[in-house]
Amino acid sequence: MTALVAAHDDARPRTWTGRGGTRRLSREEPDTTPTHGEGAQQREKGKKDGTTRTTVLVALTANLIIAVAKAVGGLFSGSPALLSEAAHSVADSLNEVFLLASLKRSRKAADSRHPFGYGKERYFWALLAAVGIFVMGGCFSFFQGFEALRSDENEGSTGYIIGLVVLGVSLIAEGTSLARAVLQLRASKKGAAEDPTLRTVLAEDSTAVLGVLLAMAGMSLHWITGNIVWEASASFAIGLLLVYIAYRLGSEARGQLIGEAVDEETRDRIRGLLGEQPEIDNVAALLTMKLGLDSALVAARVDLVPGMDSERVETVCVRIKKAITKAWPEADQVFIDITEAPSRD
Repeated sequence: MTALVAAHDDARPRTWTGRGGTRRLSREEPDTTPTHGEGAQQREKGKKDGTTRTTVLVALTANLIIAVAKAVGGLFSGSPALLSEAAHSVADSLNEVFLLASLKRSRKAADSRHPFGYGKERYFWALLAAVGIFVMGGCFSFFQGFEALRSDENEGSTGYIIGLVVLGVSLIAEGTSLARAVLQLRASKKGAAEDPTLRTVLAEDSTAVLGVLLAMAGMSLHWITGNIVWEASASFAIGLLLVYIAYRLGSEARGQLIGEAVDEETRDRIRGLLGEQPEIDNVAALLTMKLGLDSALVAARVDLVPGMDSERVETVCVRIKKAITKAWPEADQVFIDITEAPSRD
């Protein structure tokens, strides 16, 4: 017998166990009833977003200043490594703008067209940021490396000095931005490590520091040996680094956009919680999907022990929903498909 929640029999009443408890629904109607704890959760989410926004703004400010300094220094000195780093900083700056947009748009309230909310906006903008890193950073760095090998021009001593000074200042600024992101990660809960915005900032700042070090090494060796291959190699290395980071960030965002399950530990906890309910005879299926940074869907198909009437089943649904959301507050969409286990007589 299929009954109550997400029922397959059109003649039966359909009940959705969501944030608003368990209630009868029409087939088109989503449950948007708020709970008493929802306001506190939204305030906590807003606080975390505010901290992440500050981190992104720090990174954006640093990258804008550094991009201008690198571009001026690169044009004056003719250094391909420095111009590659300028492109790197410009790409990072545009990506920070994407990330700021993601923070705002991902918190839009659910509506009839998007009943599960806009949480996945973060992953979309993170994907755009990955494309920006690849095109504006990686491809331009390869171009500068090939141009350096083709022209084989030597820089004057003044150009080397200016370039190294600019890179030294950039290293301090990039290191400060990276330290801010690392401190936020260490001070935050586990969920911060899953934030695509914070992950992107960390990746950008880490590669920026490494990219500056590569550029300094290439420029210094070019100055010492007079061989342009060193500086061209630094440009290629920076390009490869950016392509790799873009691939990693894009791959992670793709997985979330397609629809990724929650971690195995959380799934096991939910399955164990369902198995502990005395009215549940068997957990036939458990499906989960991340809807955003701190939002997830849980859909379970369970067999109840025989002999329960509809009122009792509804009471059990409410209790199960409350147990799941108490153990895991991110589960803000809970669906339970209930069948009655066959009699063992």
